[in-house]
Amino acid sequence: MKTLEKNTISLNKEIAWFESIVDSRIRNYFQNEEEKLLSDNPPDLKDDGSNYASLVEYYSMSPYERIILLLALIPHLKPHALDIFFTRNSLHNREFTEFGGYKGNVHNGFLPTIETASFILAGTDLAKRFQLQQVLTEKHFLRKHRIILLDSLNDRDPLFSRPLRISDEILTFLTTGEVYKPDFSTNFPASLLTTKLNWEDLILDHNVREDVDEINNWIRYGKELLETGDMGKKLKRGFRALFYGPPGTGKTLTATLLGKSNKLDVYRIDLSMVVSKYIGETEKNLASVFDMAENKNWILFFDEADSLFGKRTATKDSKDRYANQEISFLLQRIEDFPGLVILATNLKGNIDDAFARRFQSMIYFPIPAPDMRTELWTKAFGKDFELAPSVNIKKIAKEYELSGGAITNVLRYCGLKAISRQEKMIEEEDIYTGIRKELIKEGKTI
Repeated sequence: MKTLEKNTISLNKEIAWFESIVDSRIRNYFQNEEEKLLSDNPPDLKDDGSNYASLVEYYSMSPYERIILLLALIPHLKPHALDIFFTRNSLHNREFTEFGGYKGNVHNGFLPTIETASFILAGTDLAKRFQLQQVLTEKHFLRKHRIILLDSLNDRDPLFSRPLRISDEILTFLTTGEVYKPDFSTNFPASLLTTKLNWEDLILDHNVREDVDEINNWIRYGKELLETGDMGKKLKRGFRALFYGPPGTGKTLTATLLGKSNKLDVYRIDLSMVVSKYIGETEKNLASVFDMAENKNWILFFDEADSLFGKRTATKDSKDRYANQEISFLLQRIEDFPGLVILATNLKGNIDDAFARRFQSMIYFPIPAPDMRTELWTKAFGKDFELAPSVNIKKIAKEYELSGGAITNVLRYCGLKAISRQEKMIEEEDIYTGIRKELIKEGKTI
């Protein structure tokens, strides 16, 4: 049986159990009928084989915790199961306060809050209400591992008014069984980096390669290191690296290959959407990225990081004070992040010294030396095109200091010129014209 079918069967049983619990609570509340206890006949998930069963088993979830999880799931699976909570109080001609809930912007059904969970699980029992408050703290696995999300609310609203949601990644896991990969949006200003290239396609200086290997070793053996003796007390869980050097020297590709070779997702943070002129918004935007990445084993890549992690200014006014607070916030979030964070910049000197002290690795990506450029030129054209007899790759590599990214741009130009002539031959003039275009971008001439 496929995962999708197993998930469907399992969740159907759980939803039926949930509905019976709600029905019992409603009858007990309004008609004084005997309340169905949560321990009464919850579905047996042994040998179930569904993702839902595996999640419940992994966390040893109690029936109490299963009900909270189901309440967050129901609006996505069977929204009309919560329509009972639209019942109006005839005495006051309004909704029952004790049911909680809220309306979505588009969704027409009932959306649960903590108050809704409290009604189902506690009724009028104040001790059980306190128990629910303990379950939904940030330390409980339901929130700590982002299974359940509690949306923020107005400072004046009671705690139990907070909307209760299931995270997108858990929803996807419990339904389709697929691994959730968030889309780029204002709420998640990051994009997934992928490449068809491999390590052998990346030409790096020997010293750079050794430094990158250190990061690879941490990804592969860092957990084992932290579990060795007292190392877990002495070392922080995460790893922070700074890649610096001219554009096109392989910083982004290296980060992407670190993820690809270790089967980790690499997300590039779009700083243009993160940085805000409004007080507190930058922290909020970054918090959404770090919160989403928590416990995901992702690599976070901040390109052109000096725009956000630059030197702090002397505090002359409130604007400077808030800017420095943002940097302090980022320092803390990066230090607390358990995975790999890579910052990339063209100029190391632009990075604040407070950050520099916190890097486990600082790697300089230089413009390739002539022998490396020869290899880059040779690999660039490969077997896809022929070079005219007049083309001297070694001479070109020696004379022109171009990065790997610039050489790739020349390849693109030359390839298009050859195809436009309906041939596979790259002429010497094509290469020099492509080089000229690259040098002009850098303010140089050929």
